[in-house]
Amino acid sequence: MRLWHQDIISKLPRQQLLGQHRECCALRGAGWGRPHATVNYVFRYPPYKLVQYHLFIMEEMKRRGYQPAGEWFDPSYRGKSVAAYIQLPAILTTYPLYAEHDSTYLAECIDNLKSKGIQLELT
Repeated sequence: MRLWHQDIISKLPRQQLLGQHRECCALRGAGWGRPHATVNYVFRYPPYKLVQYHLFIMEEMKRRGYQPAGEWFDPSYRGKSVAAYIQLPAILTTYPLYAEHDSTYLAECIDNLKSKGIQLELT
C-alpha cells in the first residue's frame, strides 16, 4: 500500500480513502518501522508526521460522512495492541506533508490509480 499524494485525497474513491485510513492505522501501530518498499520513507520522519497525514485523511473521511474512531485523533494513540507514545512532540506541518510527495510522486499516484481503472479529475 502507498500513502497517496495529499492533493488527490479529496478525489479518492471510497475504497481507496478507507484503505488509506487502515494503512495509516497499521503504520501508526505495530507496523511502525516494519520495512515495506512503498512506504519506507515514512520511517525517516518523526512519528508525528504520520499523525499529521492521518489527521488529514480522517478530516476527509468526516467531510464525507464517515466516523473514524475518536481514539485515532489522539496523536499518542497507536491502536489497541500497541502502547501509546509517552511523549510525542508535535512538529510543524509542511506542504507537502512528506518531501517525497512531489510532482513526480503525484504523477505516479495518478498512474497507479489509472492502472486500477480510476480516472481522477484534477482541477
